[in-house]
Amino acid sequence: MTRISVTVDGVGYQDEVEPRLLLVQYLREQLGKTGTVVGCDTSNCGACTVHLDGHSVKSCTVLAVQADGHDVTTIEGIARDGELHPMQQAFHECHALQCGYCTPGMIMQAIDVLNDNPHPSEEEIRLGLEGNLCRCTGYHNIVKAVQQVAGAQAPAEAAVAMPATAGAQVQA
Repeated sequence: MTRISVTVDGVGYQDEVEPRLLLVQYLREQLGKTGTVVGCDTSNCGACTVHLDGHSVKSCTVLAVQADGHDVTTIEGIARDGELHPMQQAFHECHALQCGYCTPGMIMQAIDVLNDNPHPSEEEIRLGLEGNLCRCTGYHNIVKAVQQVAGAQAPAEAAVAMPATAGAQVQA
């Protein structure tokens, strides 16, 4: 067993984990963050995408011990004060989901796309989402949702950037 200290959605955790435990398993099984889903177990689908220190990663390709000392943000951690994150709201308004299974990972990846490029072209959005698969929607409304959030941002702002976590609590 290896002891890790990780901040997840603004809350600090210290846990003993098996060195081979995947981050997705740690998030789901030990922390109850079930919005991070396992879609394929092969890193092909992107349903398990989370942010590690502000950048999207497929949590099925990261060991929990690799997250030691880092900040993880899951789909459960992006809403603020009872308000949906702008990307969550845009997915809702643009009907960018059908079954919803890929949606958490797709939203997390879309946020990262806009953090890297606040005003991407449609082609740049599609390229940025390329590693996340949706078997239901055909992607048109997903791209539309990302465009809606990008259009709502002031040119010099990164309105979808995650705020720094302050005063994180430690839970065991």
